[in-house]
Order: sequence, then C-alpha cells, then structure tokens
Amino acid sequence: MKMALRHLVSILILPFTATVLVPAWIAGRPAPAPNPGPSAGYVALEGLGLTLVVLGLLLAAASVWKFAAEGEGTLAPWDPPRRFVVRGPYRFVRNPMISGVILVLYGEACALRSPPLLAWALAFLALNFLYIPLVEEPQLARRFGGPYREYCRHVRRFIPRLRPWNPSA
Repeated sequence: MKMALRHLVSILILPFTATVLVPAWIAGRPAPAPNPGPSAGYVALEGLGLTLVVLGLLLAAASVWKFAAEGEGTLAPWDPPRRFVVRGPYRFVRNPMISGVILVLYGEACALRSPPLLAWALAFLALNFLYIPLVEEPQLARRFGGPYREYCRHVRRFIPRLRPWNPSA
C-alpha cells in the first residue's frame, strides 16, 4: 500500500502535471477535447494524435511498472529506484517515461490541432534535453557506476533502439 501511494504521488506531481494540468491551463479550459475538423487531413492528424497519446501512455505505464517491480522506487527524483533497471522498455531507450510523456504531449497537440500545445511539447522536450544530461545522468552514473555507463554506451537517451539491448551479450 505504501509503495502504491508513493507511485500515485509521483505520477500526480510529474507526468500528470505535464500532460494534463499544464495542457488544460494552456488550452484555457479544464479538459481539452478533440474537435473533428472539416477535412480528411484534420481527421488524420487527430487520429495520429490519439495514437501517439495511447503509445505514450503505454510506454509511461510500462516504465512505472518496471520501477516499482524491479527498481524498488518511483519515477520521482526524490524517490528514485534503488536498483538499476535494464528490462522492459529500458532495453530500448534510457528514458522511456520521458519519451512516453513527450509522445503524449505531441499527441495532444496533434489531436487538438493546437499550436500552443505544440509549443509546450517543444519546451518540455528542450527542458529534458538540458536536465537529463546535466543533472539526472551524472547522478545515475555516481549511483550505479560502470553498469550504467555501459548501458549509456548502448542505449540512446530518447530515441528507441530497433532491437532490445542485452546487457549480458
């Protein structure tokens, strides 16, 4: 129960804020909803957006699950995993949670055809391009040492590998 509460708090504070609260504030209404456009192009863009949202949510959920089940921690910097996780989506990309959030943000921008939401998605991406290599990765290198550095040599930060990395290979 305590672990579930830790995860709920970290999810509400971090990805929920980035993907729901900030976009709702930007859109100026409590719950942005798709508005079907008059053309096939608009419908295709909305379909792409909804697909990106679903993929992003699945990726984020798989990341949280791995942190809980194997890492004994949460996605939050104040309650990080205690064990190094290199399974599931982490075999393909180093930051699947952030990648999932980015997919959701771009999906929202497409589905709602919203330039302000696209600007938020770009800003979020830029913030993480700075934060992760300057703050998060040095902390992980200190905490997990050689295995983490080896992992970084084989698995990219945001763009997934086509084949999963096998640390024992």
